[in-house]
Amino acid sequence: MATKEQWTLSNALKILQHPTVDAKTWAEAVAWLLRYGPKSIRDILLDASSEATLTQFADLEPTGYSIEGRPFYDATALAAMLDISEEEAAQHLAEKENPANDILEHLRYYTKNNTVH
Repeated sequence: MATKEQWTLSNALKILQHPTVDAKTWAEAVAWLLRYGPKSIRDILLDASSEATLTQFADLEPTGYSIEGRPFYDATALAAMLDISEEEAAQHLAEKENPANDILEHLRYYTKNNTVH
């Protein structure tokens, strides 16, 4: 996982716009922007993520919404749609978390209510 020092805003944005960048590098740039980028860019990426979820997982119903209007999803249902175990889903989502920064709230796995934000 990239640290703040491994990217700059300019470099991360260039990666997103590059027509032939590999998927892993592109995903790392997005992850960096979601953690350290300005709120306006985070909002754009989170909106795109929500739209992609709605498009790719049309049968996945939100279990609720954040104050900002971002959907929460049931982690069990998400794991079933991805054909992975709940543990794998929780591990993947935990890797996306940044305890010092709550930007990825919509991806957080809560064991208490078993929802993905």
